Amino acid sequence: FTIITDETRHVKMAIVDKHVTPFLSVNDSSMMEGMPASLTAATGMDALTQLIEAFVSVRANPLTDGFCREGIPRIARSLRKACEDGECASAREDMALASLLSGLALANAGLGAAHGIAAPLGGMFAAPHGAVCAALLPHVITANAAALRRSEPEGEGLRRYDEVGRMLAGSDTASVTDAIRWTSELSRDLGIPKIGSYGVQATDIPALVEGALKSSSIKGNPITLTGEQVGEILATAM
Repeated sequence: FTIITDETRHVKMAIVDKHVTPFLSVNDSSMMEGMPASLTAATGMDALTQLIEAFVSVRANPLTDGFCREGIPRIARSLRKACEDGECASAREDMALASLLSGLALANAGLGAAHGIAAPLGGMFAAPHGAVCAALLPHVITANAAALRRSEPEGEGLRRYDEVGRMLAGSDTASVTDAIRWTSELSRDLGIPKIGSYGVQATDIPALVEGALKSSSIKGNPITLTGEQVGEILATAM
């Protein structure tokens, strides 16, 4: 994947081709020691969003499930620590591996509404991608869970979100409600800004909704969202 921002048209474009695939990738966690806490938080939350969205994607499969089930608990136990102590080798190693796993997962299962919304938002505003995904994540889970309860209350989507809650909370009794609470509290504690801080206003929502519904990422969402539902996600994330 290569992402290019057209600053004239205010859109982000993805180039997906075997010719931009590296022959070798070095995943050395020691290179990440000393990263600023804000960058650690944004990139770490992006990796978490990728893992969660791939896990609940309509294209999820046994291979990507393994990546996600290994990656999500690593971020749950180490992202906060990596932000608090950038020199913590064990936390950096967890985050480096989880980030790699998130890339493998999204490449094989796709993503969801958080990334679908983040794409047009990042093109229209000078907003860091990872921080935008983090700000959107709990609101996307909330909207998806509500829609799934209405249409597929006994379906696979809700079951997977409940499993996400258990992985994040480290509790066998946790559910999607815990996933929403956990992601919201972590973003708050890590100082993730709301999307309104980048200049997003209510008048921008229609254009952002239009862009989100056209994005390739949103096609992996566990349930099809309407424009109104996407608009509500944006409004609550502001």
